[in-house]
Amino acid sequence: MNNEWLHQPIPALNNEIQAAALERQGMLTKPPGSLGRLEQLAVSLAAMQGKLKPELDKVRIVVFAGDHGVVDEGVSAFPQVVTLEMIKNFSRGGAAISVMAKQLGADLEVVDVGSAGELEALPGVVVQKAAAGTANFCQQAAMSEAELDAALNAGRDAVTRGLAEGMQLFIGGEMGIGNTSPATAIAAALLNCDATVLAGPGTGLDAGGVQHKAGVINRALALHADSLKDPLSILRHVGGFEIAALCGAYIAAAQNRVPVLVDGFITTAAAMLALQLKPELQQWVFLAHASAEPGHQKMVEAIGQIPLLDLGMRLGEGSGAAVAVTLLRSAIALHNNMATFAEAGVSEGDAV
Repeated sequence: MNNEWLHQPIPALNNEIQAAALERQGMLTKPPGSLGRLEQLAVSLAAMQGKLKPELDKVRIVVFAGDHGVVDEGVSAFPQVVTLEMIKNFSRGGAAISVMAKQLGADLEVVDVGSAGELEALPGVVVQKAAAGTANFCQQAAMSEAELDAALNAGRDAVTRGLAEGMQLFIGGEMGIGNTSPATAIAAALLNCDATVLAGPGTGLDAGGVQHKAGVINRALALHADSLKDPLSILRHVGGFEIAALCGAYIAAAQNRVPVLVDGFITTAAAMLALQLKPELQQWVFLAHASAEPGHQKMVEAIGQIPLLDLGMRLGEGSGAAVAVTLLRSAIALHNNMATFAEAGVSEGDAV
């Protein structure tokens, strides 16, 4: 397997800078802790970047796209061709994440890691296919070992391109009709629970559709039960190419000291896998928002973080993470630019 790079270490945070950032927070003209999690975010980003005053000017958003054989089981309200159509929409600037990336001044790249169709050359789209869609995981493993490696490497390669552009924050997005099914299957395998606990409407299934989807996923989990013993095997048997690419990208970003902002349901499944492979990734990851997908809460609880936002979003594409960038930038602006008590000539309070 050509994924030796996964085993490279993830560096620790800069404890010296973290202590200095905490000290600075204590000197700013405000009651201690009065900015709540904004203070914690600024200190964490300082420790990640190794700079007392962190920066977040170069944000990179990469949307990984792929198709899924399990769509043949009727688990999506939309036809598979929408994956390809949305890749084109991303390139034209018409998708939600395209609009938000422009608003943020963020770099946006789309990586076709496994769509079922063929694309002409499109601006901002990199074609690096593991295959033309995964296999139907109700009948066989979703991907071969070679395809899994190719998808993981696509994630690492996207990070490498971002590093060349000075990336300071990585956001992974996804597009793939039917991809809430592999995400649910991954989460169910990792959490050792029934798919009915986690399955949701995805692109708009009704209650009957959700029940059918859960049944399909449970069939797959039963079929592959003996193979769902470790993160990479779970990913290979019931995952998706875009989920594998996200998993690889998260690990590669942290290996290169780049913070990761995780979006919603699909990306959290990828983050769960990455954290199982590399537990030290935890200190490099922020959960952007609480997805409206019913199973997301249990996934978040397993990771052990509180999402930054809860806006009832479930679009994907990296859209919830893009909204959270403004929050991180606000935390940095306050940390970097507020006056200290000494600079402002303001008397400090005494504890009583």
